[in-house]
Amino acid sequence: MPTTEELRLGVDVGGTNTDAVIVDWAGTLVAKVKVPTTDDLSTSVEQGIARLLEDPAVDPKRVRCATLGARRATNAIRTASGLRHVAVLRIGAPLTFAIPPLVAWPPELRHAVHAGSATVAGGCEFDGEPLAALDEAAIVAFASAVGTAAAAVAITSVFSLVNPADELRAAEIMRRELGDIPISMSHEIGVMGLVERENATILNAALSGVAADVGRSFHTAVERNGLDAECYITQNDGTLMALEYSLRFPMLTISSGPANSMRGGAHSSGVTDAIVADIGGATTAVGRLVNGFPWESLPPNSIGGVDTNFRLPDVLSIPVGGGSVVLGAAEQWANGRMNVGSSLVAEALCFGGSTPTITDAAVAAGRAATGTCPVPAKWHTGLAQHLELWDGLLAEAVDRVRLGADDLPLIVVGGGGDIAPDSFSGVREVIRPPHFEVANALGAATAPVSGHAERICASRPDRLRAAVDEVSAEAVGRAIQAGADPAGVRVVDVEEIPLTYLRDPAVRIKARAVGPPVTFNPQQSESAQRARRYSA
Repeated sequence: MPTTEELRLGVDVGGTNTDAVIVDWAGTLVAKVKVPTTDDLSTSVEQGIARLLEDPAVDPKRVRCATLGARRATNAIRTASGLRHVAVLRIGAPLTFAIPPLVAWPPELRHAVHAGSATVAGGCEFDGEPLAALDEAAIVAFASAVGTAAAAVAITSVFSLVNPADELRAAEIMRRELGDIPISMSHEIGVMGLVERENATILNAALSGVAADVGRSFHTAVERNGLDAECYITQNDGTLMALEYSLRFPMLTISSGPANSMRGGAHSSGVTDAIVADIGGATTAVGRLVNGFPWESLPPNSIGGVDTNFRLPDVLSIPVGGGSVVLGAAEQWANGRMNVGSSLVAEALCFGGSTPTITDAAVAAGRAATGTCPVPAKWHTGLAQHLELWDGLLAEAVDRVRLGADDLPLIVVGGGGDIAPDSFSGVREVIRPPHFEVANALGAATAPVSGHAERICASRPDRLRAAVDEVSAEAVGRAIQAGADPAGVRVVDVEEIPLTYLRDPAVRIKARAVGPPVTFNPQQSESAQRARRYSA
């Protein structure tokens, strides 16, 4: 367990700025910095950490845990760049021939990912009974056909969440035939729904190279700053996973940025049920906190034009932030195409530049006090029109996210948090918590490690109780595998969801366990610490 002497580092790499904070064992802020984001992840992180360590309140020797939140996985999917070619194996012939793998993917993304696909016999019914024997010979033939064209493998079997045996066996065969290659199995990635779960598994496999690059960059930045700290990556539910674990599950980092901000807002405000607006330089993300964690969206979710049933925070994004340029008529402005990005401090009017931005509008209206000089009077009328439009966009997003819950407060965070109005219709109060401008890094620094597990079982009372215990134990085991300290792991959430339209009643069970991260112990070797972490 963490001691009172230990410090935790949190870094969040945004599109405009990279934020970094140091907190003590109780989550109290010790130091914070904000630096412009560069094209190179390692440089952005390294600069942020170096600036932090200049603070005399920070003792580098006490920093035992370092956490990174980055949007590289999301950007890789959106731009179809940096992705690995994936051999796609589906287990469920002949019942699943109607919809081939990747058939509905955007052509550019499919071309960047697809290394070949095959559908073989195997899989099971919803109750775990086999559909057919696994066709191992067909799997060997497929591995031989794709050969070196594949840099990763994605395996999806019918109802593998009930019985993953065929996926596990297929992974053994593919690894035997193709060597030490990243393999993603759908029972560890998605939930019910064959095609959507398969899509999420393929994306996870394709992102394995991106995950390796992010991990290497973060570890290098931490080492170059002389820190002996365990490294963690933020997940999309506002929790953490160890760096090594993230190499297996890079999809867990999708939408981790907004989740970090929501958790940071909850931590610094002390409010666990609220609407959170994260206002950055280029975009604004609005989501809902429930019991201190981001509210999950209902599947299916579209990621880069691909339908998945992957768990993601329910976040509404507005393509407007503090750096949005407000040239032209107000009604034609909010298209997200014009933004000064990290050049805000050079180009905005309030910093002596010549480009009017929404930050200038907030300064001219007296909301924000940022900048080095007053906004010229000739801009005030036009800026006021754009500020009114911005208020309307934000109010509409808040109204859509709160789902009629009028008693919830609005927590405003992010570098552009001061451009939001002080009140909203239907919102109890607007809260700008301490250090709201670095809430994303604060959320990363204070987050616990989590593990999730899911299963379908018959709704008979005897089987259901045993299944709940098994799924809970599995969630605890996954939390420990993800880097949680075994002494502090606990189950925080168990859901039992009846499934309809089945011949025999069944229940879907979901469990989540959380615990504090394992921190670096200088008395143990690296191999000993890794062995302890992955003993589950």
